[in-house]
Amino acid sequence: MLLKELTSSPTYNPNRVLDAIMEKLQLKTDAALSRALEVAPPVISKIRHNTLPIGATILIRMHEISEFSIRELQELMAH
Repeated sequence: MLLKELTSSPTYNPNRVLDAIMEKLQLKTDAALSRALEVAPPVISKIRHNTLPIGATILIRMHEISEFSIRELQELMAH
């Protein structure tokens, strides 16, 4: 599934992937997650509130830090 198709899906929920990464890395806050992903805290907030889709660059960074496969990350977002 293409990222554009995924983010327009009615089942798209970026919170699942953010929460899964936080759990795997044992992070307690979105601020800690933003530091781990090397993005500004408002980026995480915008993703959580569904005003900013998870783009390819951040998806790759999520893969790098969490060791979830890209497919696993996409599945987390889509279910």
